Amino acid sequence: MHGRGCTRLLALLLLILSPGILRGQSDPPRLDFPFPRSGPTPPGPGLPGRPVFSLGAIGFQQIAHAAGTIFSGTVTAISRHPATPAQAVETVAITFHVERAIRGASPGADLTVEQWMGLWSSGQRYRVGERVLLFLYPPSKLGLTSSVGAEIGRFRVDPAGRVMLSAQQLSAFRADPVLAGKSRVTFNDFALAVQRSAEEE
Repeated sequence: MHGRGCTRLLALLLLILSPGILRGQSDPPRLDFPFPRSGPTPPGPGLPGRPVFSLGAIGFQQIAHAAGTIFSGTVTAISRHPATPAQAVETVAITFHVERAIRGASPGADLTVEQWMGLWSSGQRYRVGERVLLFLYPPSKLGLTSSVGAEIGRFRVDPAGRVMLSAQQLSAFRADPVLAGKSRVTFNDFALAVQRSAEEE
């Protein structure tokens, strides 16, 4: 008797709930769920495999070791390149007139680098006439690069040619014997710091 009562109750519940269950199967998928937003993610393995630096661990030696190109120069041109069959992602080409070089560049030459458009959209931008000193990753399989550790590997250069360190960079490089505590540094001091870091590897 008890078993038949449970069976009838189960059958009644299925009759009540089945329209809702069936309706759920035929409803179109919702596209308005509030998925969390994050910064742009490079699309696929062709982009540079970048070391992930935490602010507590990064130092001058780490960015110098990761950089394939280190130079100071002025931005002379910027052009946007849409994705093509040959280049799967949209990019931005930035041309610099190289003033001083430490690694991977020649003083007096023009150097054009390609950057993924997603980085540009997230705020890693340049403007024509801007003077910078850059630590750039070696180009990826797609020929793309970016500054090492994002803003950590990018420095402003003042009209006198001195390299200016942000508060974030001052904190990151506080243990470096050449750069520690200096908010403005000569290019020669930067070259010395790179040389010391190479010797310590």
